[in-house]
Amino acid sequence: MSLSTARTKTIYAGIFIQSASLQRLEICEQGAIGVDENGRIVFVERGVKDLEFVATKHNWQDATIVKAKENEFYFPGFIDTHIHASQYPNAGIFGKSTLLDWLNTYTFPLESSLSDQKKARSVYSTCIKRTLSHGTTTASYYATIHTDSTNLLADLCLKVGQRAFIGRCCMDNLSPDFYKDESPESAIADTKATIAHIQKIDPNYELVSPILTPRFAPSCTSSLLRKLGDLHKETNLPIQTHISENKLECQLVRRLFPDSTSYAEVYDSHGLLTSKMVLAHAIHLSNEECDLIKARDAKISHCPASNSALTSGGAKVRGLLDRGITVGLGTDVSGGYSPSMLEAVRQASLVSRHVAMLDGDDAKLSIEEVLYLGTRGGAKVLGLEKTIGAFEVGMDWDAQLIGLSMVQTDETLEADNIDDGPVDIFGWESWDDRVAKWVYNGDDRNTLAVWVKGRLVHSRGKRLH
Repeated sequence: MSLSTARTKTIYAGIFIQSASLQRLEICEQGAIGVDENGRIVFVERGVKDLEFVATKHNWQDATIVKAKENEFYFPGFIDTHIHASQYPNAGIFGKSTLLDWLNTYTFPLESSLSDQKKARSVYSTCIKRTLSHGTTTASYYATIHTDSTNLLADLCLKVGQRAFIGRCCMDNLSPDFYKDESPESAIADTKATIAHIQKIDPNYELVSPILTPRFAPSCTSSLLRKLGDLHKETNLPIQTHISENKLECQLVRRLFPDSTSYAEVYDSHGLLTSKMVLAHAIHLSNEECDLIKARDAKISHCPASNSALTSGGAKVRGLLDRGITVGLGTDVSGGYSPSMLEAVRQASLVSRHVAMLDGDDAKLSIEEVLYLGTRGGAKVLGLEKTIGAFEVGMDWDAQLIGLSMVQTDETLEADNIDDGPVDIFGWESWDDRVAKWVYNGDDRNTLAVWVKGRLVHSRGKRLH
């Protein structure tokens, strides 16, 4: 049956794979999930032998049936907790730079150019469609200082159907004259304008939400940070920023905020380190900072591809998890070279192995753990753990259909599955093996369809059911 953008009662049948916990994947080989017209999961059935019986049991005889084929499975949509939509054209361009010179050489000039609405539309539309094609159903976006362009990003996410947090960057210090806020007051006024715009287009923040976005401590005066802290207290909106990404950055923070005992304490003393805060990178944290972050229940976005590309360091994720700190994953485009969250999942595994070379094998993250970080972990980071990240009754149907290619067994030596993606299945692999192959070898060609809140937002046409 053909997939449809119309939202009707739908039963999705086939293999379902999701994170049951940080350490365990659930692989349900005979499942059926009922999704209502509002994109909400109404029932989850396991061990299904007869779909008609399931439909009758729930009085859903009129429901549309979507069946996954052999070697296809449903997986929760990926949740990118840190991505700069405004930097997408620079993905893969970083040369030999490190963080601070990368900002001045590549990033600020590009971001400043997005005051041009035509260019902003092109950049943002492409970024949204590309991330959706990789299975990213939710993204926490950084835009620019430009209110109109930031509002445009929100409009486009709502139109296309990607769940998103939209952040207008606040930066009134140590930024080029051609690209900075005029004052703390103007930054707050422009931020409020974006909040008002999003309230207008999505009043209940069902799909698109504003997120307060001090770029990072060095680019903000104490006055601006304080005003953002006050705005957070007033609105209870989420916040996103960077922390301890680069050693020189950490030294700079100590010089700029001599009265603060640490980088984390800078945010805490300005009323920003709360349970709604998403801290990207968190590579060079002290034990005291980790304790403070845990005490405030702030969250961390681990960005392994970016941390490697800019030689920022290897975040010790095992230590963060062992402390009970909530961790998700971010692509961090364009410090990160790829908009693919599957690549972020893959790199989280590989980076943990590099950390383990120094700290011991306990630092390694398993397949189960990195997939959890990319789904349930990210949902918790963004305060959406009751809404997305898994297949549970009452959650929204934010999902992706993954297809793996079976190697032909004839003797013609003519492979006809090469264009179906880089994951080759020979038939003897367990489903655990197949998931591992997908994590380490897969790409967007394996992402056959993507839904957000029950709406089909991406599909590869030749594989429609």
